[in-house]
Amino acid sequence: MSENQAVYPIATMCRLLGISTSGYYAWAKRAPSRRAREDAALLAEIRMAHVASHGTYGAPRIQIDLAEKGFRVGRKRVARLMVAAGIVGVSRRKFVRTTVKGAGRPAPDLVDRDFTAQKPNQLWVADITYVPTTSGFLYLAVVLDACSRRVVGWSMATTLATSLVLDALEMALSTRRPNGVIHHSDQGSQYTSLEFGRRCREAGVRPSMGSVGDAYDNALCESFFATLECELLARRRFKTQAEARLALFQFIEGFYNRRRRHSSIDYLSPIDYERRLLAGPDPRQPASVLAAVKDKPFGRPQAAVLDGHSARRPPRHAGRDGRMAPPGAEQKNAPTQEQPLTPDTT
Repeated sequence: MSENQAVYPIATMCRLLGISTSGYYAWAKRAPSRRAREDAALLAEIRMAHVASHGTYGAPRIQIDLAEKGFRVGRKRVARLMVAAGIVGVSRRKFVRTTVKGAGRPAPDLVDRDFTAQKPNQLWVADITYVPTTSGFLYLAVVLDACSRRVVGWSMATTLATSLVLDALEMALSTRRPNGVIHHSDQGSQYTSLEFGRRCREAGVRPSMGSVGDAYDNALCESFFATLECELLARRRFKTQAEARLALFQFIEGFYNRRRRHSSIDYLSPIDYERRLLAGPDPRQPASVLAAVKDKPFGRPQAAVLDGHSARRPPRHAGRDGRMAPPGAEQKNAPTQEQPLTPDTT
């Protein structure tokens, strides 16, 4: 009514709406209720938490942030305020399968889709993804610890040479110094190369590989790339490869490892979860970062159904998908002149 009082008299609008004129004026002069004042203060905290997460958090993680600050508030109330204020998190795009299975396996599958780990440096998972820029493609190789989901090694390059995955492995070895860790990956030519297999034997790393073209055999690393695509790559366009390198470094080392909350590890960041494991002899729960996937679902995996209270942006199907090789990109599983990896008999 206040927006239209320059066009229509207040008395006329009150009569049409079936309310008294005195009641309207009493309502207009009334101070905000206690609930409204609390909502306004809470919304300010929600905005700060959302900005601190680079605009990625939805209601569940923001509610955990508020709880740590001492705010006793339910998740549905947070979702309601976010919807009213137009604050939304990010959601993942649907999965697209782009590769085809092949026969044979250069290394055994020591994981068998069971990505649970009781402590760090028991199981690492690794993979490569594409990062498009206007000046060409940038390739990112990562190594994740299955216990805490921490990115323990990463490397970036403009080509898919074996040195890309070797540099990521070297970074993980230098920072973690494991003993008998399992390194699980797909059967890309970089991981089946003789050079990579030789370095694994020298470092005491046990190579493990899933089947070709089956994302479920390396689901934990695929989950990280889905997060990277959803929270960074789908929201930005990079003009240069140097700009993409800086953004990836800030996301991995500045946000993902140190601050991003994971629902599978009690809504802690990977570094905070590792600190909790080391702090006491009996932590609450060992990490079960991803349940074992023993049976393949029929058909294409279905996207999660989110209700209106989740404060999530609906997925957009147009544009680049993180798992589909763009036109002109170098093929990750392209054949090379090197021989397949053979087990060490010594």
